[in-house]
Amino acid sequence: MQVFIMRHGDAALDAASDSVRPLTTNGCDESRLMANWLKGQKVEIERVLVSPFLRAEQTLEEVGDCLNLPSSAEVLPELTPCGDVGLVSAYLQALTNEGVASVLVISHLPLVGYLVAELCPGETPPM
Repeated sequence: MQVFIMRHGDAALDAASDSVRPLTTNGCDESRLMANWLKGQKVEIERVLVSPFLRAEQTLEEVGDCLNLPSSAEVLPELTPCGDVGLVSAYLQALTNEGVASVLVISHLPLVGYLVAELCPGETPPM
């Protein structure tokens, strides 16, 4: 299975809580830039997994405007910044066992770094 791991775009620093920090204008631009790169790779995304945090959901909206994505995404609480990489990895394995060929994961640091390290042994987590 192909797994495309994306960190949300640049987010505002001021918000009532971390979970409601919105994307900045630059963050929206970054998200569209990454979506256009993926589009150029001729990638067909079968499933989308996204963090419940606002900035990740907004990143998905920006990406969805550029890519042909499934009509719904799975919102997983395990994809928050301090989520459980073991549970995410196990879920991705279950999707592989179901025959899913490609997944887009939209999450946060440090989780995305740990997920790369989990799925690609020998790689240093990008932080």
